[in-house]
Amino acid sequence: MLYRLSDRDIERFIEEDVPYGDITTSLLGIGSLMGEITFTSRHSTVLCCTEEAARVLEQCGATVTCCLESGSMVEAGVTILTATGPAGSLHAGWKVAMNLLEYASGIATRTRTIVNRAKKVNPGITVVTTRKSFPGTKKIALKAIMAGGALPHRIGLSDSILVFRQHSVFMGGLESFLETIAELKAKTPEHKIIVEAESAEEALKIAAAEVDVVQVDKLPPDDLSIVVKQIRQAKPGITISAAGGINADNAAAYAETGVDILVLSSVYFGKPADIGVIIHP
Repeated sequence: MLYRLSDRDIERFIEEDVPYGDITTSLLGIGSLMGEITFTSRHSTVLCCTEEAARVLEQCGATVTCCLESGSMVEAGVTILTATGPAGSLHAGWKVAMNLLEYASGIATRTRTIVNRAKKVNPGITVVTTRKSFPGTKKIALKAIMAGGALPHRIGLSDSILVFRQHSVFMGGLESFLETIAELKAKTPEHKIIVEAESAEEALKIAAAEVDVVQVDKLPPDDLSIVVKQIRQAKPGITISAAGGINADNAAAYAETGVDILVLSSVYFGKPADIGVIIHP
């Protein structure tokens, strides 16, 4: 089961949209009338944040009667979530719940597409996503990519060691930095050392230094295939990841190179899922 956002998060989402009550529902005098809200998929969708959407409605005073799990794959016309309660409660939770469902499910659906395409040609590959989600949305974004079958590449700077050129330049360049790999491993035996390469030549040098993971950035699939074969021959125990510009259109081509991991950000950006909502007495 995927993790759930905290009550504090849910309260914050509601407060953003309903800071001082719903003036429209109040003026119309319909807030106490009983009704039902139904959320339905309008296309093939991998669901995410259904649990959070349900809790939004519950915190607004409604009673949830149906809720599918995050990670579920549904076709068009499937009822995702329903709740009953006073119209004031239903209207207060309506857009907050819908926004959570649409944005998170959009990410989850894009992720599932990439994962499926990559694994079709390379069943053992892992798809991971970067920390480039829009600020303030990390909890939702990470739940969404996990619902789609991917894993986080890095949750933040505190949980992994990933060395870029922007780091090694302060150490005299890549070659000087690579001389310190043994020392770095001794300092942090519980962590893997990941080093990014910006060219085929750099990837081979990094592999020769016996890092744990060589992350090859923005190398075209044809060139990457050659590098992967060379690294496998020289250092068969090293993990190889591909990063930079990977999306649904080219994920299969990158997976076919034989890398172990695809690192991407593209799933965070795109159209939200299309969720239909009906509120009625």
